[in-house]
Order: sequence, then structure tokens, then C-alpha cells
Amino acid sequence: MDKSAAQNSAAFLYPPIDPFDQRMLEVGDGHTIYVEQCGNPAGIPVVVLHGGPGGGCSPAMRRYFDPAQYRVILFDQRGCGRSRPHANVDANTTWHLIRDIELIRTTLDIPRWIVFGGSWGATLALAYAQTHPDRAAYLVLRGVFMGTQTELDWFYGGGAGRFFPDLWARFVELIPEAERTDLVTAYHNRLFSGDMLAENRHARRWCNWENALASIETRSPGGESPSDYARAFARLENHYFANGCFFEQDGFLQSNAHTLADVPGTIVQGRYDMICPPKTAWDLSMVWPRGTLTLVPQAGHALSEPGISAELVRVTNTLRSEAVALGL
Repeated sequence: MDKSAAQNSAAFLYPPIDPFDQRMLEVGDGHTIYVEQCGNPAGIPVVVLHGGPGGGCSPAMRRYFDPAQYRVILFDQRGCGRSRPHANVDANTTWHLIRDIELIRTTLDIPRWIVFGGSWGATLALAYAQTHPDRAAYLVLRGVFMGTQTELDWFYGGGAGRFFPDLWARFVELIPEAERTDLVTAYHNRLFSGDMLAENRHARRWCNWENALASIETRSPGGESPSDYARAFARLENHYFANGCFFEQDGFLQSNAHTLADVPGTIVQGRYDMICPPKTAWDLSMVWPRGTLTLVPQAGHALSEPGISAELVRVTNTLRSEAVALGL
């Protein structure tokens, strides 16, 4: 996103804040995850689930909530950000992450909370809420991804590439033509080759393809992601996608949407999201009885899109007055 668009987005957000609590939490299987709390220690609890998988949380994510009213919990999922071991995919599945979220909740002595997540964070929020519907008081989802093969085919099978052939050509050029029918597998073989230079090179190219399409404002490859970040992001994301996000069947989340019958929520979706097209959010809203969909015009996928930021802050501001009714 260009500088002016970023400034426009920031205009809707609360001022930057520092955490009042930071800790490393041992979650088992050799993993330790970074957890922080911000805002009001006695406020409305909300857990923020970052994207990727492998994206890590950022200070900007604290700013979507009124710090006087919310107790904001952020964490880096296994293998990324400040969590350790870095870029590691052992014992790293959707179900491990759901277990981690529950461990954070019980460790912090929170009975129920709002679950806030975008892109892969929305996937994880849905999977968590379907597993623990009594703990999810409300879902705030952005840029919905349901972990289906159709969605992966769109982004890694050439669908989005039809709109951005120049950027697509850059994404596929590192892969021999004979392997381009399955780019997730082709990249997997290189991201887990054991050759650090090759892993970093392919990781940066994997990240650049996604980053270039995230915002409606920017349609160029942009700068290179730092190697450490790119390697964790690409390895974890590819690991999850190569394994169908570890769901029992394709379309798992949609087929289990009935478990959300008593869980209210809001979906905020960019009309021109090229990473997670709006059809997925629309389909979810059709089978989620208490889920409402807002399509944001002139917005793409990124959390930092001005229209997306404004709508998400509007939602969290509205929820301040509904906390008692939600049992928070």
C-alpha cells in the first residue's frame, strides 16, 4: 500500500499503545509462543488471530479496539513471529493452534471472548468457534478464507493470475514448466529442500506474489520481504495448504457451519479482494444463521485497506455496548 493509503487507514484507528503484559507460553511439542495483552486489563476480552499461516501479529493490530474498553490479546502462532522454534512445521496443524488458543484463554482466566481474525485468521477463528462455540461470544472476520481446494486453485492455479499476468509470470518463473500444474507442491519441494539459499529465494517469491495482490492500491511486486519473515511465512503457509489446512474433508468449515447456530458475528469483505474472492464470504453468510456480511466497495484483501479498517473499527465500537448481552 502506498504512503497516502496507509495514512488514510491510520486515520480510522486508535492511537498506538504498548502491551501491559508480554510472555512466552510453553504449549508443548517443543513449541513456545509469544503472547501479549494490551488495553484495559478489566476490559472486554478479544483474541486477535493473525493471517498467513505464518504472518505473526503486529503493533497495528492493537489499534482496532478502544483501549479503554477492550482487553486485547495477540499472539504469534507456532513457528512464526517471536514464537520458537522459528519456521518450524513439526506439530504445527490447525488443531494444534486451536489447542493453543484454548491454553491462552485458560491461562489468562477468560471464560468467553470475542474472536477477531482475517484471511487465515478468519479460517482459524471459524475452526476454533466450531470446536468451542461456548467460548466464542462473537466472531469478527475479515477477508474470509475457508481452506478449500477451490480457493487454492484460484490463487495458486492461475485464476488470480489472469488478472495480473505480469505478476503471475514472476511467481511461476522459478518453477520448471513441467511442474507448474501444481505450484503448491513445486514450491513445497523447494521451501523444504534443506538448501537455505534456495529456501529463502523461493520464500521471498512466494511472499511477493501474495503481497502484491493484497491491496487495491498497489499492483507491483514491491520490495523483498526480509528473509527470516519470508521463510517462516512461506514454509508455514505452504505446509498448511499442501495438507488441506488439516481439515477432515474439503469444505469442512462450511459443512459444519450449523455448529455456529448460537454464535453471532460479522464478516467484513473487500469487494475487490483478489486473494480471497467475495464469493467465499457470501457463501458463508448464507449458511451461518447469525452471521452478517458487509461488502466494502473499493477495497481489496489487506487489513490496512482504509475501507476495511473503518468498518472493522465501527464493528468493534458497536460491540462495546453489546458486551453484557454477549456474556462478556
